[in-house]
Amino acid sequence: MGSLLVDNIGELVTNDGRGGDPLGLRRDAAVLVEDGQVAWVGPARYAPAADRRIDVGGAAVLPGFVDSHAHLVFAGDRAAEFAARMAGEPYTGGGIRTTVGATRAASDDELRATVGRLRAEMLRQGTTTVEIKSGYGLTVADEARSLRIAAEFTEDTTFLGAHVVPAEYADRPDDYVGLVCGPMLAAAAPYARWIDVFCERGAFDVDHARAILACGQAVGLGVRLHANQLGPGPGVRLAVELGAASVDHCTHLSDADVDALAGSETVATLLPGAEFSTRSPYPDARRLLDAGVTVALATDCNPGSSYTTSMPFCVALAVREMRMTPAEAVWAATAGGAAALRRADVGRLTPGSRADLVVLDAPTHLHLAYRPGVPLIRQVLHNGVPR
Repeated sequence: MGSLLVDNIGELVTNDGRGGDPLGLRRDAAVLVEDGQVAWVGPARYAPAADRRIDVGGAAVLPGFVDSHAHLVFAGDRAAEFAARMAGEPYTGGGIRTTVGATRAASDDELRATVGRLRAEMLRQGTTTVEIKSGYGLTVADEARSLRIAAEFTEDTTFLGAHVVPAEYADRPDDYVGLVCGPMLAAAAPYARWIDVFCERGAFDVDHARAILACGQAVGLGVRLHANQLGPGPGVRLAVELGAASVDHCTHLSDADVDALAGSETVATLLPGAEFSTRSPYPDARRLLDAGVTVALATDCNPGSSYTTSMPFCVALAVREMRMTPAEAVWAATAGGAAALRRADVGRLTPGSRADLVVLDAPTHLHLAYRPGVPLIRQVLHNGVPR
């Protein structure tokens, strides 16, 4: 494979910064890549020799985006539901069951094609690491196959059998929780790194969520949690109690929720695409950041409430609607996502990290929010390979 020098970088985001410079910005920089990893970072004038060279002509370079919350294994779409929301109908989460029916009816090849298409979209927009959840099968066989297919595209797979209670168990939620904790978890665990629960009204209450997550922990899965999206609730504090890597949505938070997050290692993953697509209030990222909470951004790509694969779009929304600075949003979309996945090898450009680089068609990272909707991703390197 040989060595590759990415040279003549006008602004390099390393995420190796401190204090007032969390992005670890370097000017007039270069990056040496060897064997899929970053081998050297420094001033361009001191760049070592390499077998190949890419001259980016003064453009900005940043780590590949880390999308730590995505639901890519599904069939069908819910465009009509989106149109109804835009006409004034409230979002309740009930449409998930529509996707469950379509997903159960789809073949493996159909599901694989959807994941592949969306993963390719993400890569074109600079996302080099993605977490993929199950959750649209909700039977033992369908959850296992969803995760088996997801594992073909990422190592960060999440078992979300507790997405909603399927229609056939509507009057027997305790029985469904038993299924999730028993045969479904046994079938899904070999293909999963994480377990997740939608802890929300209309989905799973805190007692059911605690039981399911404890079962996942007992077989070695890490904990993630959907919580406090539709209203206040105990989900955020449950996530902290269980040492979850991430608690996602965090739209409706009490002071106690914020304090719990600030005193923990649990990342608050914010999903502004969902608020955009449901006309819901945005999370107050400023409040979380000022309290010292680690914040990540992710797309929540799914067919119902956030059908976007674009991390640049989410960065722009976070700056415009959630009171993040451009630097905070870029950090949250890269290093923050890595923290939410407890990954030290991605989300930064430092010696030893994976060589996932994004070249912008712009001089600085500021343009991601400054020029929303513009295709600014000029080139992507994934594992050191141009894509």
